[in-house]
Amino acid sequence: MSGWYKIAKIEEIPRMGSRIVQINEIEIAIFKTNDNLIYAINNICPHKQGKLSEGLVHGDIVTCPLHNADISLKTGEAISENYGCTKKYEIKIDNEMIYLQF
Repeated sequence: MSGWYKIAKIEEIPRMGSRIVQINEIEIAIFKTNDNLIYAINNICPHKQGKLSEGLVHGDIVTCPLHNADISLKTGEAISENYGCTKKYEIKIDNEMIYLQF
């Protein structure tokens, strides 16, 4: 079943941090950048399966805590090394509420 899921208010996501949501068996990390932009990607790094939600956010990139691979929050793709990509999810914001398409 697909559709839009109500996730959280923008203010509930820490700046340069993340929040995890689980839909079915899939863990999704919702990130907020220093510029207050919101991104949603699968919480598993495509290289060593680290929890991306535990990584460092800088710009529109998250660095995996296991091996320092940089993952684009915009695309879910690994940057510089060919480690593959993790799934990116569409989000929308309505009245300061974040919705995720799944």
